Parts: sequence; structure tokens; C-alpha cells
Amino acid sequence: MRTRDILLAALAIFVLWQAAAMTLQRDILPAPTEVLVTFTQQIARDPFCQAVMPGLACHFWVSTARVVTALLLSVVVAVPLGLALGQSRLANRILGPVIYLLYPIPKIVFLPIILLFLGIGEGSKVFIIFIILVFQVLVVVRDSASALRPELLASVKSLGAGRRALFRYVYLPATVPAAITALRISVGTAVAVLFFAETVATRTGLGYYIITDANSRLAYREMYAGVVAMSMLGLLLYLSLDRLERRLAPWMFTG
Repeated sequence: MRTRDILLAALAIFVLWQAAAMTLQRDILPAPTEVLVTFTQQIARDPFCQAVMPGLACHFWVSTARVVTALLLSVVVAVPLGLALGQSRLANRILGPVIYLLYPIPKIVFLPIILLFLGIGEGSKVFIIFIILVFQVLVVVRDSASALRPELLASVKSLGAGRRALFRYVYLPATVPAAITALRISVGTAVAVLFFAETVATRTGLGYYIITDANSRLAYREMYAGVVAMSMLGLLLYLSLDRLERRLAPWMFTG
């Protein structure tokens, strides 16, 4: 995605938002210029979470840390497990039915149960995002690994490649683009679930800032500033995954 295209899209949204605000002329839809002023003020207020009522930057970094931690954990767990299931029919026969039973369930329904077991701290919020991401990556990596052509594996083995070499030079390169695509698809859902989880028994995070703090005080400019910050979080995650894909799978962008 080109930076110019993103900036043009942001400009178009800005213009439509400004036109809607001028047409409606109500406090519930402040102009984007007013929201940007509030956004700047809130970002500059207590970015290191030291005050009782921290600023927007604090909530942004807390939410970012939760999503990134869950993302890293899901990759560490799902990629090796997906490769193992893709290489072993026996393992896939044993664990496949379990995946098919759990994968279609909306993971947000587990939030009350997770809160009971893990409490209201960071662990519960990271874990609910983790179980969303891990199944997405697991299924995609498993399917990519199992779809490799047998003749390709046989030709590599004929050159003396063992299991470790197959993993490094065949399975891993073949599944990296699929895994990153799965993460990219799941990021939107993960951020949405994070928003919901941060409205329950917490005092930090963008969900808390938007709903519990700003919306409850009818501070509409601050609420919209939080929405802008949440959209920026999603955009940064998307751009980071794009850059990671270019770094780990450069052959996808040649030619």
C-alpha cells in the first residue's frame, strides 16, 4: 500500500467528515479540525501513564502492547503447530476435529469465562485476542503446509535434505505469506475485540478511553479522538505486517 494512496484516502474521509459536521451542526458530530486539536492535546497529556487520569497516548500504548503481545504469542504457537499438522496426517487426524469444533465459535463469548479464570488484569485481555489470532494462523499454516506438492518435497529430499532442512527451506517459506495474510485478516477482529474487552473492569486502553471515560462524560471531541487513535492502531498494524511480509517473503514482490 502506497503512502500517497493512504494520505489521499484520509483526505477524502476528512472532507466528507467536515461536510457532514457542517450539515448536521450538532455536538454529537464535531468537525474533524476540532477533533484533531483535541487529539493533539490529549496525546501530549501524561503519555507515560503516571497520572490518575492518563492521556490518550497512555491508552494508545497500552492497547498497542496488548495487541502486539497477543500477535507474537499466536505466531509462536500457531506456526510450529500448523506446520506439524500439515506434515503429519496422524497429528492432523487427532487434532483436526478439535480445531473444527472450536474454530467457528465466536471467541468473544469466552470473555466472561476468561475473566473468571484470569481475572481483570492484562492476562485476560491478551488471551482473548490470542485465541482469535491463533486459530486463524493455525488453520492457514496447516492448509498451506499440507498443500505442498509431494514431488516438490521428494525432489528436495533427493538432494539430501532432512526434516530440519525441509522445515527451513520448503515449509517455512511456503507458509510465511499465508500466515501474514491470516494475521492481516484477523487484525481488524482482534482490535474490535480489544475495544470490547477494554470496556470491562479496566482503567486503561482505548476502549476504556472511548466508552467509559469520554462517552460517559459526553466529551464528544475526546471520544472521536479516541476513535481516530483506534483507527491509527489498526493502520499501524496493517502497515507493519506489510513491511514484515516484504522482509520475510521478498520473492512475492519481485517481477
